[in-house]
Amino acid sequence: MKKSIFKRAAALAVAGVLTASCLAGCGDDKKEAAGANGDAKKGSVYYLNFKPEQDKAWQDLAKKYTEETGIKATVKTAAEGTYESTLTAEMDKKEAPTLFQVNGPVGLANWKEYCADLSDSDVYKELTSQDFALKEGDAVYGIAYVIESYGIIYNKTLLQKYCDSDFATVKSIDDINSFDKLKTVADEIQANKDALGVKGAFTSAGMDSSSDWRFKTHLANLPIYFEYKDEGIGTTKEIKGTYLDNYKKIWDLYITDSTCEPTDLASKKGTDAETEFTSGEAVFFQNGSWEYGMATEAGMKDDDLGMLPIYIGVGDEANQGLCTGSENYWCVNSEASADDQAATLDFLKWCVTSEAGTTALADDMGFVIPFKSAKEATNKFVAIDTELTAAGKTPVSWNFTTMPSEDWKNGVGTALTQYAAGTGEWDDVVKAFVDGWKTEYAKQG
Repeated sequence: MKKSIFKRAAALAVAGVLTASCLAGCGDDKKEAAGANGDAKKGSVYYLNFKPEQDKAWQDLAKKYTEETGIKATVKTAAEGTYESTLTAEMDKKEAPTLFQVNGPVGLANWKEYCADLSDSDVYKELTSQDFALKEGDAVYGIAYVIESYGIIYNKTLLQKYCDSDFATVKSIDDINSFDKLKTVADEIQANKDALGVKGAFTSAGMDSSSDWRFKTHLANLPIYFEYKDEGIGTTKEIKGTYLDNYKKIWDLYITDSTCEPTDLASKKGTDAETEFTSGEAVFFQNGSWEYGMATEAGMKDDDLGMLPIYIGVGDEANQGLCTGSENYWCVNSEASADDQAATLDFLKWCVTSEAGTTALADDMGFVIPFKSAKEATNKFVAIDTELTAAGKTPVSWNFTTMPSEDWKNGVGTALTQYAAGTGEWDDVVKAFVDGWKTEYAKQG
């Protein structure tokens, strides 16, 4: 009998956060291997995709798979910022997803009862390292499928125009290697925006659900990363907020040297920022390697694009790299029929080993995938990350999976929005960050 999705949904509020190290040694309820005794030819695939920006590419790939194998493969994509609620609703349907995603140990804690053991699967054996799997004892419940990078994307033509101008203090893009340098450049661009033909140094830091994750999660990762580095830890139930003053400095820069007034940010969307960047209204755009397809489809060329690390004035900035990691893990629905599980595993193997699959993941989606048959991505931002790492720059690791809950992120996002609008104080952001962290962890026991 299918597990009660309502019981699971209620449990989300108190789900325990498990770190990767805890997952390796917690529990002994290993589930039956995915696809056991199933016939892939009798099954079908339903993938609930997390990434709206890759929807078309996944639709095309699923269609190609069906044409090649005769096995029905369906892809549905959750709207930006709605994946958890969409997954909860879809899992309660008769035709539930056979393939879905969790965002690391926190997500796995919420959905583990629906995750089949993938330890004997071909897709797990194709991983280049077991470090890219979510494991509990000998069981494998999730497999990372993409390594991504994010930072401050810039329009190289516009930034070079600034460097060549009479009013520029910084004369070379290569010299932008610290927060102080970044602020100098952004301030001077903002002060001379008419001369440069732009509306602002940075795109709008939109705080609606299609955009706020860039700041309540991705930007928030920076102070967490540096605090963890200082403390020599990988997670904590009580964050100190050591670098929240630095978080404030970069946030102030984003909302001051911008294409719009800070009071307008609550209603600004992710598409607003994308359009502002691709139309040349802004020089800088905080986002990641997943935006490459959007930028090139809008007509931008590789020579137009660059990416800087997100500098917040901490550590050895001259040797800082991009934020690089993964929070994207495939899971196979243990409640699906054995035939559908077998079909889903065959689909995954095809995606990461076939010419069509690996080409789509590399070229159409711009993914760097951690599998043995991976192709080198043509994504310009991926190439920049590779170059920076090869030059000895230290990537900033992703710590999203240690953030205590979505409620914590939402609390931080609300406080950031109110601070920008002038209806809240920075102390409210600090309280949401520090006190909210402790409160959310305390709920988990």
